[in-house]
Amino acid sequence: MSNPNNNELDKIFEDKFYCSTRFSNEIEMMVVNNKGLKYIDAIVMFCEENNLDVESIPKLVSKPLKEKLKAEAIEFNMLKRTSHAKLPI
Repeated sequence: MSNPNNNELDKIFEDKFYCSTRFSNEIEMMVVNNKGLKYIDAIVMFCEENNLDVESIPKLVSKPLKEKLKAEAIEFNMLKRTSHAKLPI
């Protein structure tokens, strides 16, 4: 019996468990497929649909997704418009 290589193992884990890349792709697809849906709403919706606790999500949020969330938060006056504005995730 041969051992699967690292790429095969990564694929198996990715299919079974969520990783940052897969999570971000899922959120991006939700936003693209649902016009007007905001990133924060897509994350909450994803958590509800998959019975996930919203508090467990920060470790899955990729840097590009964080930047989009930050821009959205600034747009809706949830964060100040400064270069030091930080999301609490």
